[in-house]
Amino acid sequence: MSDRSQLIETGTPFTFDAQRDAEFERLVKRYPTRESMILPSLWLVQEQEGWISAEAMAYIADRIGTFASKVFEAATFYTMYNLRPMGKYHICVCRTLSCYLLGKQEIVDFLNREIGIKPGEVSSDKMFSLEEVECLGHCGSAPVVQVNGEFYENMDVEKLKELLATLN
Repeated sequence: MSDRSQLIETGTPFTFDAQRDAEFERLVKRYPTRESMILPSLWLVQEQEGWISAEAMAYIADRIGTFASKVFEAATFYTMYNLRPMGKYHICVCRTLSCYLLGKQEIVDFLNREIGIKPGEVSSDKMFSLEEVECLGHCGSAPVVQVNGEFYENMDVEKLKELLATLN
């Protein structure tokens, strides 16, 4: 069983907060079927919690009237969904060809030395998590790093040192 298919149960019931609940109600009107809300609902959960628990998947399934297995399939198929708690600063490094050829590995190696984590890990102080991801869509300005959803282009170790200094 891969890491993507192992769900973490918190034992705490999940519900959307008022903001995400209102956004869900706004979005559901845009889709032809409620089942089309699986991906947007997963985004709402991740935006609220930072990750998606088993309880949140069950909540989404119940809320849109589908099987929990369908929500699970979507959440585990797409790598942009976090299925476990991430660090306060979730760092994604593009691993595809353009980024690889222009220094992606030096960035990953630097983060390993500087923060002490490898891709797929969270630092012991829960400040940082690191992940290598598929194309972030900025090939013309590679290598690309994403921190909490914000893109940093033409990255190198020096620029990354400066960025990390602003995060601590």
